[in-house]
Amino acid sequence: MAVEVFKTNVSTRRYANKLLNHIHKTFSRYSANFDLDDCDNILRIQCSQGTISSKTLITFLKDLGCYAEALPD
Repeated sequence: MAVEVFKTNVSTRRYANKLLNHIHKTFSRYSANFDLDDCDNILRIQCSQGTISSKTLITFLKDLGCYAEALPD
């Protein structure tokens, strides 16, 4: 299972839920969740099959008005 963790600028649950809906519709193999209690407003992406394209996801989120930065392992 592939897992990627991103630092984001998402600060509200409402915005996070909107982004999660877009992620799940666009990337059907991804399971995503936000940890807004973390100081980095973490977005975790899991993929049970294949890999996660961090660059594609960052660009996708940017187009939705969200800043995201992949965190090192």
